[in-house]
Amino acid sequence: MIRAIWMVVGFLALALGVVGIFLPLLPTVPFLLAAGFAFGKSSARLHRWLLAHPRLGPPIHDWNERGAISRRAKLLASLSILAAFSISWFMGFGARVLVIQAITLVCVSLFIWTRPDR
Repeated sequence: MIRAIWMVVGFLALALGVVGIFLPLLPTVPFLLAAGFAFGKSSARLHRWLLAHPRLGPPIHDWNERGAISRRAKLLASLSILAAFSISWFMGFGARVLVIQAITLVCVSLFIWTRPDR
């Protein structure tokens, strides 16, 4: 039963990661990492498939081996962060919400940009 739950979590994370490739506000790599973890708990075959995948595997390897994020991923993440904040600004969220969001997004940006490049 636990293996089945981990497998469902893996497929959900994988689906969100794949969708994140096309939607700029949805991160890809964190969901791929979660999928790899969940597949590692549920199915050695799916875990190997994900790590060997030509498009999905390299970001996982980069993160696992060096904590690295590609320059392209950093730029796309930064654009997504800017878009998310801009949407909040244009929707007229209050100053308190914007300040909290800005602080959080700056911290996320600092984390992303202090990781080594792939």
